[in-house]
Amino acid sequence: MAYNLLTVGAVGPAVMARALAGVLGVAVTDVDVAHADGDQEARDWEAAVLCTYHGLRGDLACSLDVYAQEFVADRPAEYEVAAALAQVAGTTVLFPADEAPPSAYWAVTPEGLVARARLEPSGDEPPVFTVTSVGAPVPELPGAVVERFAEIVREQRPETPVADAFLASVTAFPLDGSLVVWERVIRQMESGWAPSGWYPADLYRERLEARDALAEGITELPREVAVRLGEVLRELDARFVAGTEDDPAGSLHGESTGAGWWWFRKPAPVPWDTP
Repeated sequence: MAYNLLTVGAVGPAVMARALAGVLGVAVTDVDVAHADGDQEARDWEAAVLCTYHGLRGDLACSLDVYAQEFVADRPAEYEVAAALAQVAGTTVLFPADEAPPSAYWAVTPEGLVARARLEPSGDEPPVFTVTSVGAPVPELPGAVVERFAEIVREQRPETPVADAFLASVTAFPLDGSLVVWERVIRQMESGWAPSGWYPADLYRERLEARDALAEGITELPREVAVRLGEVLRELDARFVAGTEDDPAGSLHGESTGAGWWWFRKPAPVPWDTP
């Protein structure tokens, strides 16, 4: 199993070996640590754990490429390995998240705080790395802006079984994207906006616009498809109503948006920041 770790502070090879041995359940002597520019022929490639590191510039000091052999019994998640290294080394460690860069990193501090981090490499060679923002204050990164990451919420893809079942039953349906995202926002609302715990207002507005597209497009569909879509929308709309409350002012409604009733309901409480 491979692990990709980035440290804010400098970490020596002995500390790397001790941290990796502890979290992966092997002896320190079973961890081979070497610099990327070192003598690779002198390495113990049969060691239980292989760690190749090199220095970085900017807000980061070291990059570690770690590989635990298949025979290593305890191969924990990347977060656990990063947290162990952070604690033993006494420095913040970044590790990749599932989404696409630049916000696809987690930062874990020696105290165990975990926050999202946006990492921006420069165009230099080698690049200079800057952690431009974090989801919570990280003492070792005082220059990083503390903010929420809207693009992470946008990339979340909860399952949409109702939309999927409908789309599997029809062909050449032109509104598949709108139906999927309409169910998606409903499922996210039902989950309490997990896992982020919030939802940007502009993305929520886009989901209401998707419902506009469905209302407009249903009139142009073959009758049998329109009837089936109407049934699907009644099911999803009922769940939407259950998770929202009246919003007579239409707080997100604008001149360019539709006039559907969904514009005059809102989540309670709203999951985005309000003035």
